[in-house]
Formats: sequence, C-alpha cells, structure tokens
Amino acid sequence: MTERELEILALLKQDPLIPQQNIADQLGISRSAVAGHIMNLTHKGVIKGKGYILAESRYAIVIGGANMDILGRPLHSLQVGDSNPGSVSCSPGGVGRNIAENLARLGSDTHLISALGKDTYGQMIMTQCQQAGIDMKGCIQLDEFATSTYLSVLDGDSDMHVAINDMAILDRLSVAVLKTHEEVLRRAELIIVDANLSAESLEYLLSNFSDRPIFVDTVSCAKAKKIKPFLSSVHTLKPNLKEAEQLSGITIDSHEQLPELANWFHSQGVKRIFLSLGGDGVFYSDEGEQALVPAMTVSMVNANGAGDAFLAGLAHGWIQQWTTKESTQFAMGAAVVALSHLATINPNMSEITVKRVIKESLC
Repeated sequence: MTERELEILALLKQDPLIPQQNIADQLGISRSAVAGHIMNLTHKGVIKGKGYILAESRYAIVIGGANMDILGRPLHSLQVGDSNPGSVSCSPGGVGRNIAENLARLGSDTHLISALGKDTYGQMIMTQCQQAGIDMKGCIQLDEFATSTYLSVLDGDSDMHVAINDMAILDRLSVAVLKTHEEVLRRAELIIVDANLSAESLEYLLSNFSDRPIFVDTVSCAKAKKIKPFLSSVHTLKPNLKEAEQLSGITIDSHEQLPELANWFHSQGVKRIFLSLGGDGVFYSDEGEQALVPAMTVSMVNANGAGDAFLAGLAHGWIQQWTTKESTQFAMGAAVVALSHLATINPNMSEITVKRVIKESLC
C-alpha cells in the first residue's frame, strides 16, 4: 500500500463511518483523491463492500519476554573495574516485546503474549506497548513477581560489553496459560516465539501449532538448545552464526560453507533460515533460493535491538506477502533504523522510514 493509503486506512480503522470530505480535510487532499484511494483499497481487497467494511485483519502473535532495559553507556572508552562517567537510561525491552513493538510500528496488526509484574516497570511496559498499537490482552500481570529487567553496559564503540538478565517471571507463562489463547493462536497469520520461553511452553507451541508459520528467535547459544528437538515445526529461524553452528554441530571456516550449514537446517524441516553474520550481512536460504546480502552502512548508536527489528521486518514482509529477497532487504533496513537510535526501539520505526533507508543505501 502507498503512504496515502496507509493514512486513509488508519482513519477508517478509527471511524468506519467517517465521511470522505472529513478524510480529505484531515489529510489536506481533495475529496476526489480520497475516493480514488478508497477505490484502490477496495480493488486490493482491504475494503469490502459499502460502508468501508475492512477485510479481516491478518495478524501476528508474538510470545516471549518483556523486560525493562537498563542501559549504561560510558562517555569515553570503557574502563573495566572502575567507575565510568556516562549515561544510564531505561526503556521497555525484551526480545518478544521488541519484536512486537517494531512489528506494530511497521503497520502490522500485532498481539503480544507475555508476563509482567504489577509494578512500576510493568505498568510502563503495558502503557508504551498500547501506545505503539500492540494488542496486550494476552499479557498476564502478577502481584508476586517483579517485571523482568535486562541490565547492559556498552563499550566505547557502542557495542555490548556485558549484560545481566532477571527473567524469572517468564516461567509463569506456562502451558496452562498458553492454552487459554488457543483460539486466537489458531487464527493468527503467523506466530513468533523467542527462546526465552520455558522448554515446556516451547514444546507446546511448536508441537500444536505447526500448521501456522512459526518464526523463532534463538536469542542466545544457551537458549537456542531448547529449539533443537522441534526444528521440524519451525518455518523461519533467525540465529546468528555461533547459534547455528551449535545447533547443527557444523563449524564453518568461510562463507562458501554457508549453503552447507543452511541445508542441514532444511534437512531437519526448517523452511527458511536467516543467518546473521554481523558486519558481513545476512545469509538467507529458502529451500533452494540462497544469497548473502551485504550489510548496509550505518552509524551505530546502540547495538541492542537490531536483531529484534530484523525479525519484525521479516514478519512484516510475510504478512505483506513479499518475496524472501524483498523481506530480507526490508528486514536489514529495519535493523539499520534500530541501530541508529539510543533507545532499544527507534520511535521513528515505520514502513516508510525503512523504505527510505533502503533507498538511500542504494544511492
């Protein structure tokens, strides 16, 4: 959809009975232009029939961690074992929550299932997620547990030096809790899970909803192990190279061996794999279509959250029915947008912003 069509669609979602003249006045365009855009949306199947009846939304469900990120950034090079002048900031984070917020900001209908405490951090996360457009009805809030926190310290190059996570509350997102969301999971366009979930919850999701495209973020080498028994149920997998080597038992010495590594995952049943290679870009493999896509140039402000934005970009591309190549390029653009802001989520994240970044990178 075009930028103008997205704006009109947003107004129609707020008020399905809004007159065309009101839309024209709010957007500063003519009524005839509005009528033309609405006709295009009707031809595309987004609007059905009279009265601006919108087609049933194709939504994604993200299941995973929701944290408060506490970020320490030294003013100069990091002096280990000493007090460093710098800045400390707090912002909502967590792999699952980050993916959900990025995906919602990109314009996809997004639901989040996670666990929060009934504390200040939990309320901050709930409020920001709702403001970003995430459906939070699937989140549980608990009195007896503190909201997850993720404490990270950057080095002088704005890369992570060390981090500590306190995510005990996520174990309360049990199979029993997930079963209460079975109906909405069955209707989802895709399901995204992160490996912060317990082994039991991952087994339930990957064993019972494999008829839905399931996207998996491996999170870390330690947590990726929980995914291995269920690779046959994974549609899209996003590990980094170390995580992929650990899961497969294959160690590679050069990029020429990346197809071999990807093909091992295909032999286990994974339909698509996106190998993050850091500064070398991303290698993707979609059962026959394989390519190494170079990284885009970026002035990095904060390394946290780039991988989450990448997976959100892939999910958005799937919902938009883009090709794997198009989705990969868009996901890399989303990662660049994330890297260019101090907060875990760049508040300027949108489909329009990402496409502009991609266009500028090609100039």
